[in-house]
Amino acid sequence: MKYFDFEHITFANPIFFWLFLTIPVFIYWSYFYKKNQYASLIITTSQLLKKNESTFKIRLLLFLPVLKILAIIFLIIALARPQNSKVNETIQNEGLDIILSLDISGSMLAQDFKPNRIEAAKKVASDFILNRPTDRIGLVIFSGESFTQCPLTTDQNVLLEQVKNIRSGLLEDGTAIGMGLATAVERLRNSKAKTKIIILMTDGVNNSGLIDPITALEIAKAYKIRVYTIGVGSMGTAPYPVQDQLGNTSMQQMPVQIDEALMQKISLETGGQYFRATDNQSLDKVYKNIDKLEKTSIEIQSFKRYAELFFAYAFIGLLLLFLEFILKYTFLRSINS
Repeated sequence: MKYFDFEHITFANPIFFWLFLTIPVFIYWSYFYKKNQYASLIITTSQLLKKNESTFKIRLLLFLPVLKILAIIFLIIALARPQNSKVNETIQNEGLDIILSLDISGSMLAQDFKPNRIEAAKKVASDFILNRPTDRIGLVIFSGESFTQCPLTTDQNVLLEQVKNIRSGLLEDGTAIGMGLATAVERLRNSKAKTKIIILMTDGVNNSGLIDPITALEIAKAYKIRVYTIGVGSMGTAPYPVQDQLGNTSMQQMPVQIDEALMQKISLETGGQYFRATDNQSLDKVYKNIDKLEKTSIEIQSFKRYAELFFAYAFIGLLLLFLEFILKYTFLRSINS
């Protein structure tokens, strides 16, 4: 099928296509200029028309110019040198590995974001993932402890499904910022990527976990991992869902407490930045800013491979000419003479 794959066929010598202008001249010469000759031939052989074999030969004689025209077409195409070209692309990027470390503690259910902090965080994280198809991205969740929800991967569908499955209550409650950072560092520790990044999001103050944030910070610095930190929560107070002893849930205004000094220290000492998000729009803007700051450098190398196809067209053209010659001077010789 490659001989008819015209989407990928190119011609090295397309100037020979001007020879197609000779075909109408040949048609005129074959069927109109020699019309009287064919007419007289039919009249002089009227006695033979009574025989099926002679009738077939006369019709075949009239078809001979068609063979010659087809032969000319194939030979012109062969002279134009058809080639099957395929483009091979090699995509190389500078190699960014990114871990999203997301706080899923109970306070992330506060509704100063719509519908709440954790759902807003999942939305912007999903958008961020979709915008970076060439990077390896992983997901860590933490509250009172930490857990790798998804290791580094380029499979966006798998990663997005894991983001979708995040909910508060999957882990023991609390805010273990140090554990969230340390687990993210562990996922990047053996990475061969040129650039290693953690995006750590929390809405509280470190109050649990086996590793304190400063220790986790020192480990991140040792492995040259850049950390972007995000504090999530409105200024002042925010509506939190609170359950009473009977299991009834009500919304209560609670003070928003984010250890911004710690977040700034972590980002500053690792070469990242600290951002504060107070609503859905500002959180979306934060992720877009990080996306701009950490652009993946993509290099695309493309080259074409050519396969010569002219031989097949030349062979068909010469075969048609040979067939026309054989029919004219052997099988149809008695009529043509």
